[in-house]
Amino acid sequence: MTLDQFSAHRQDENEFLFTPHSTAVLIIDMLNDFCVEGGAMVLPDADRLLGPQNAVLGAVREAGGVVAFVNDAHRPGLRRDREYLKRSHHCVEGTWGAEVMDGLVQTEHDLCILKRRYSGFFNTDLDLTLKDMEIDTIIAMGVVTNICVRSTVHDAFFHGYRVVVPEDCVAATGPREQASSLYDIGTHFGVVSNSDGVAHALANGSPVANRIID
Repeated sequence: MTLDQFSAHRQDENEFLFTPHSTAVLIIDMLNDFCVEGGAMVLPDADRLLGPQNAVLGAVREAGGVVAFVNDAHRPGLRRDREYLKRSHHCVEGTWGAEVMDGLVQTEHDLCILKRRYSGFFNTDLDLTLKDMEIDTIIAMGVVTNICVRSTVHDAFFHGYRVVVPEDCVAATGPREQASSLYDIGTHFGVVSNSDGVAHALANGSPVANRIID
C-alpha cells in the first residue's frame, strides 16, 4: 500500500515476533446488545467474526497466552452515564445484552474485565492485570473497530504494549471507518494482520507482517 507523506515517516521492527507467554488476546464487546438480533444496537453481520476469532483464541490458548474478555457494562440507575449522553442505553450490567454472545469459545481460565467507557483501559484494572500476567503484547479483536476497539488499541499503545489487530476479527460501523481505522492503527499504533497470519505466527514462531504497509 502506498502511504501518505506523513504516515510514511515511520520506523518498524524488522520482524514482529510473538512471545506466546507474554501475549494476551482481548475480545472487545462481542456482546448480545451489539452482535445478536434483538440487541440494543446491533452491528449487522457481527457473527461473521466468530470463525476467525475462535481460530485466534484457540491459537493463543494452545501457545500458552492469556485470553481476556473486555466487556462493556453499565450500572443501572446512574444519574449520568457519560456514554448514554451520546448513545442509546445498552449493555446494562446483569442483563442479557451485556453477556458475551453464544458461539465464542470461553473457558474457566479466561479473564473478564468490565469497562464503563469505550476503552478497555480507562479506569479499569486491565493494565494492572496484564502487567501482573507479564504481558507485553496484545492482540485486539471485537467491535466496533472505529470506537471501542480503536480506543482500546490507542490506550494499549500509550501504556507501552505492542499491538496486533487481525483485520478479519474486527468490524466497524462501515467500510470507510474500517479502512481508515486499520490504516491508522497499522501506520501509527501497531500491526494489522489477519487471523491466519496470527495463528500461524503463534504456532510456528514466524514473524507477523503488517498488511497495511507490506
